[in-house]
Amino acid sequence: MKALVLSGGKGTRLRPLTFTTAKQLIPVMNKPVVGYVLDHIATTKIKDVGVIISPDTGKDVRGYIEDGSRWKLNVTYIPQEPLGLAHAVKTAKNLLGNESFLMYLGDNLLGEDINKFIEKFEGENLDALILLKEVETPQVFGVAVLDKNGNVIKLVEKPKKPPSNLALVGVYIFSQNVHKAIKRIKPSWRGELEITDAVQKMIDLGYDVKAEILKSWWLDTGKKDDILSANAIVLDEFLVKTEIKGKIIDSKTENRIKIGKNTKIVNSKIRGPCVIGENCIIKDSFVGPYTSIGNSSRIINSAVEYCVVLENVTIENVGRLEESLIGRNAKINKSQMHKVIKLHVGDFSEVEI
Repeated sequence: MKALVLSGGKGTRLRPLTFTTAKQLIPVMNKPVVGYVLDHIATTKIKDVGVIISPDTGKDVRGYIEDGSRWKLNVTYIPQEPLGLAHAVKTAKNLLGNESFLMYLGDNLLGEDINKFIEKFEGENLDALILLKEVETPQVFGVAVLDKNGNVIKLVEKPKKPPSNLALVGVYIFSQNVHKAIKRIKPSWRGELEITDAVQKMIDLGYDVKAEILKSWWLDTGKKDDILSANAIVLDEFLVKTEIKGKIIDSKTENRIKIGKNTKIVNSKIRGPCVIGENCIIKDSFVGPYTSIGNSSRIINSAVEYCVVLENVTIENVGRLEESLIGRNAKINKSQMHKVIKLHVGDFSEVEI
């Protein structure tokens, strides 16, 4: 079995941040989302991974993943214009060959081990296994209808009147027969080859398509609030103990925190769970729970809580910043401290309030 990781797309819902970086590289707990995807794949028997990249952001994705050796994976990069998920599979056909494969969207996070799903796929000799999650707003997702045996009988993309509340998670396992189905579908009204259409065609052709409903969390990190939620959940799940490599000077710390090398915390209060990267300066400030601060950032005379702050950011004289996603090299300075501020700031931005 091989794997196909989709790390292309335009990331329009995360603009302006994604004008300058791939959405799969936006960090949660100071680690790019696609890194967690590769962590998952590395726990399986899979060794060969194709990574779909776009012309605009492919260089950055390559720069982070490199040859995949840190995960003990063999990575091949496959450029693709954003013409749909099924088109990505079609583009990767030469790499995938006649093998079954795990398809994993690079901006999705799962709270469950994927090995059990691979075992079910192989043990029952399936043609497709799709992962589903009960959601409150099924009309904004592709949804599935199942029979009493867990067989998928129908898929609907973003239905106005959802026939179920089971949304398609961005993780699929396919046999080689998916390629036959893709050959028989046509582009949707968006001009894209949809993976939902491909799976529906497999059902129509009589292939064995089943589903598993996730019991744990699933996050599609395609929007600002999704990134913040993912950051909070990952901090809760993965930050199990305090780790301090920097210097704490006349400051207080509470709960689980992680502080990188050469970082100085001066006359401040840090309340976890939170992570602060390397070479940062936190002075006369408060960093609250569920915050991640990237390397080489400066927080001066400010309060920051429930935020994701990328690398080399300066936040100064901000009375309270919360529920914000701040891009690399941004500068935020507030002359008078009052009221809460909520921001979605792209790379190289500068905000004065």
